[in-house]
Amino acid sequence: MTSAVSIFAPPSLADIDPQDFLRAVNLLQKRSGIVLGAHKRDMAERVLGMRAKAMDIATVNEYLQYLDRNPGAAEWQAFVNAFTINHTAFFREAHHFDILGRFVAARQRPITVWSAACSTGEEPYSIAIQLRESLTNPDQQVSVHATDIDSHAIEVAHAGIYTLDRVKPVPAELLRQYFQRGTGLRAGMARVKAEVRNMVSYQTVNLVSSDWPSDTKYDAIFCRNVLIYFDKATQARVLEGFSRVLKPGGLLFAGHSENLTYLTDSFRLLGQTVYELTPQ
Repeated sequence: MTSAVSIFAPPSLADIDPQDFLRAVNLLQKRSGIVLGAHKRDMAERVLGMRAKAMDIATVNEYLQYLDRNPGAAEWQAFVNAFTINHTAFFREAHHFDILGRFVAARQRPITVWSAACSTGEEPYSIAIQLRESLTNPDQQVSVHATDIDSHAIEVAHAGIYTLDRVKPVPAELLRQYFQRGTGLRAGMARVKAEVRNMVSYQTVNLVSSDWPSDTKYDAIFCRNVLIYFDKATQARVLEGFSRVLKPGGLLFAGHSENLTYLTDSFRLLGQTVYELTPQ
């Protein structure tokens, strides 16, 4: 039996029943698709302890019971946010943006790109900059739709403000053209210019739920280093969903460690972790 602890401090690892980890794994996977491996147990226990404290709930066991019994509770968002990984960078895997630039230059408008796990915004802003560099009149019928399951990451992305260290991967010419350097209290920061920010719309979306954007077809989808956190059945289901919202000939950009060819017949590999929608 789990012993009660003070609500003024998170439970210690010794106070958390081993079954609580397994229960948390099941709740997280059911809600978000994320598969939490056994090697993440220590991290998970720390997170669960902090969330229990934040909710003024005495034990992790009671906290998990609360989630289980209240599927519509706002705490679910904080629970999922705590387990998401927001590792990203501007122009990460630069060859993807070169390919995107050549691809959209040959497409008819409207042109829309979906950043399906946008994290704190570096990816969708990189996409928007590439679109501006590759297209004439990029403010006309050109847009980026950016989504993530982590609501806090979406807030950071929407602001478009980053430390100078975070924008180092941006080529110097593009940095001068598309970013404003902060002064005074904003010294050491840079903000994405409005002309780029205005191209991007943000929305909290869970890829394993039914709340996908339903009224848009995309020329390209970026979903990089996300599917590796799902089991194979969920991976296949998400890929089939992508195939339904891509325009004919549309591209899917995957992560460097993701091989999708054995999961679906809806896409064919073009090379360099870029996939093309298979003609119907």
